[in-house]
Amino acid sequence: MVQAPAGMEIIGAMRTDTGLVRTLNEDSVVWVTPHHEDAAHHRGSLALVADGMGGHAAGEVASALAADVIRRLYYDLDGAIPQVLANAFTAANRAILEYAAEHPECRGMGTTCTALAIVGSHLYFAHVGDSRLYLVRGARILRLTRDHSYVGRLVESGIVRAEDAEKHPQRHILTAALGAGRELAVDGADQILILQEGDDLLLCTDGLWSVVTEEELENAVSGNPPAECCAALVKLARQRGAPDNITLQVLRVGAESQA
Repeated sequence: MVQAPAGMEIIGAMRTDTGLVRTLNEDSVVWVTPHHEDAAHHRGSLALVADGMGGHAAGEVASALAADVIRRLYYDLDGAIPQVLANAFTAANRAILEYAAEHPECRGMGTTCTALAIVGSHLYFAHVGDSRLYLVRGARILRLTRDHSYVGRLVESGIVRAEDAEKHPQRHILTAALGAGRELAVDGADQILILQEGDDLLLCTDGLWSVVTEEELENAVSGNPPAECCAALVKLARQRGAPDNITLQVLRVGAESQA
């Protein structure tokens, strides 16, 4: 168990798996909670998943670069947290582009990234691509992010039904990613989200959500220890062929400490 500032207790687990088709895992995953004596403790906890793309190990480079830059700058930059997250994503995008320019074998690499910050009982997030953040509260699962993908646009325009999107043959075509260009639009929450005791947060790459339904995600997460959730969901994805890398984190919010 780790304890976030202002007394919110968070139990977390993470898992990443290469899957059954890919030979290389190009995903990255991060969970950071500074010690209470650390100067960065007031910034709370940071978690993220990133799904690299580009082949020939370049995707692995892109996701690792994004994870490193965002983790470092989240705790180093001053300012309001939503702007800090957006600035960290912008810096990660620039770092990937600069690295690719200096290493021709990595040109064309990029990565999705979904990051959340928990400060006290407040939840913030930033997002580019089609990795996802879900909130499970009670018997309801709510997706907090929207996919930056061709099919995501079709869903938003009403051309494709949301329930059909996960199986659409063009679902993997992204419209935004870190490293895809100089211009970057980072999504975030429209308002500060207040966490409650018993809430579960699920971060995952498309290697999970493309083969496991939201109902199955909710059933696996609700009431089960985070480590067991992660293991069960990876097992289910592998049973369904696991055509892509599988990466997820499950974070459970506990009661506020009286300390």
